Amino acid sequence: MNDEGSSEAFPRTMIGTLSVSRMIIGTNSFLGFSHTSGARDKQIKETMTPEGMADIIEVFLNEGIDTIMGPLQIPILQEGIREAEQRTSRKCIIMSTPAVHWGDDADAMAQTEKILDKELALGATVCMPHMFSTDALVDIRLRRIKNMDRYCQMIRDRGMVPGLSTHTPETIIYADESGLDVETYLSIYNAAGFLMHLEVDWTHRIIWNAAHPVITIKPMAAGRLPPLVGLAFSWATIRDIDMVTVGTSTPDEAREVIEISRSILERRAAHVELQKTRSKQTVTGGQ
Repeated sequence: MNDEGSSEAFPRTMIGTLSVSRMIIGTNSFLGFSHTSGARDKQIKETMTPEGMADIIEVFLNEGIDTIMGPLQIPILQEGIREAEQRTSRKCIIMSTPAVHWGDDADAMAQTEKILDKELALGATVCMPHMFSTDALVDIRLRRIKNMDRYCQMIRDRGMVPGLSTHTPETIIYADESGLDVETYLSIYNAAGFLMHLEVDWTHRIIWNAAHPVITIKPMAAGRLPPLVGLAFSWATIRDIDMVTVGTSTPDEAREVIEISRSILERRAAHVELQKTRSKQTVTGGQ
């Protein structure tokens, strides 16, 4: 953090009885899910290392942002988290997003049991079945999520906190209507409407009416919005109990989004270095 920035602890919220940072460390930028191009994905996968991940996670941990979300069963992510924890002597609260089996026969349930056993063994605290599984099980006609009550019970039985990862915000409504035993939800939410299933104002209303805290993702629309624009919209339009997930590719990017977020929440100017281009000389008076 810049010396001129805030020294206050980063705001936190509660997911059930679990205290988490309101900023969540995103992992798409670690793992090569750029939502930009195949070439960009390839570049990330070829250059990112566990040590590089740890460099970035370390920045967040030192700022009190200790909650990370992603597919925990990917080995390179496990290694990066462990490295950062060892360097800082601080533990990450891990929100994992595994794919669970779609079927409801005994064999399918047994496979899901094994998946969840592995999540627990790898250190997951919050377990949120990925949208690949969740959204495939949404029954719009019946307004429910097939089998999800059974999965949530399996998660509870292992001492993990159940949540839902979804790209269809009506899933949140159906979960609340049915009294599904979850403590949080994940929803895409950004000012550009990027990858959003419903318009921004509709998703905004769903978030505000949700029975539990909502984890918002893609605040900068996968690089389509500048950090100040994307983060200002997200922090200004969610509730104090909700969260924003931010992915970064370098330690400097991590420091920048943290300081910008602090400045927005504290209603002050951000202490970050602006971009330097020749066109800015008309503003700075440079030669």
